[in-house]
Amino acid sequence: MARNPAALTAFGPMALTAIEQHEPPGRRLVDDDLAASFLPQALRALVAATRWAPLRRTMVAASDRSAPGMWANMACRKRYADDNLMAALAGIDAVVVLGAGLDTRGCRLSRHSVIPVFEVDQTVNIERKRAILRRVFGTPPPSVHLVAVDFERDDLMSALAGQGYQRDARTFFIWEGVTQYLTAAAIDSTFEQLRSVPTGSRLDFTYVQRDFIDGVDISAAPSLYHRFRERSQVWKFGLRPDEVAQFLDGYGWQLLDQLGPDEVRDRYVRPTGRALPTSGLEWSALAGKP
Repeated sequence: MARNPAALTAFGPMALTAIEQHEPPGRRLVDDDLAASFLPQALRALVAATRWAPLRRTMVAASDRSAPGMWANMACRKRYADDNLMAALAGIDAVVVLGAGLDTRGCRLSRHSVIPVFEVDQTVNIERKRAILRRVFGTPPPSVHLVAVDFERDDLMSALAGQGYQRDARTFFIWEGVTQYLTAAAIDSTFEQLRSVPTGSRLDFTYVQRDFIDGVDISAAPSLYHRFRERSQVWKFGLRPDEVAQFLDGYGWQLLDQLGPDEVRDRYVRPTGRALPTSGLEWSALAGKP
């Protein structure tokens, strides 16, 4: 497959999640027993090596030296989406994962629910995901549907409908670790299409701080600014936490909750007893369709 800078970023968060599975259950930030199996062989070997606690601690510490707090934030944004989905499951008819990458959520959900899950991503990631599902399961779960979409060019709702999505379905949308890679025009186009979804739908999405994207304040992670803004320029879009409610209202959504560094620490990190920093660089938000 051709190298695609944005597509390649799917590996890091899933490797982090897989490494977390070697923590004892009470110290684990996120639960995902399929994470390692979805990785390429070389990364599976690396993850297996982190069963040895000193190596695992070294990797977490190295991550936090490079981007302080992002280990906890990336694990907990996934935990937050899982928690929000499970809380809403009885009141929804479908799940749509936007920019699914190597996400295992649909396959984990299929173990106890027949609710349809539509995994949306660019073609290179959809092809990779299809091969992974064949390798891991042989016959992929019938409730999981793969949908190739380019957010910058394609009509999201038409692509979903082409794979069996019902436009009147109360839907839980998950848009995790994606919005920063898109242009403002693609963000606007996607939210305009989500404007028409039924009352009772939910949207869990993450965003990077706009001041970081604009270079106003890069103190949270100068190395990430160099990598994603100066060198590759793949990060393009950001929001400020205090403008999210108004931003969502403009598209007919209501802000229900946000997960920032304090919430990551208090809800998820402290109960594990681990002394991990958290970061204000990337936030999660939960919105509802009133």
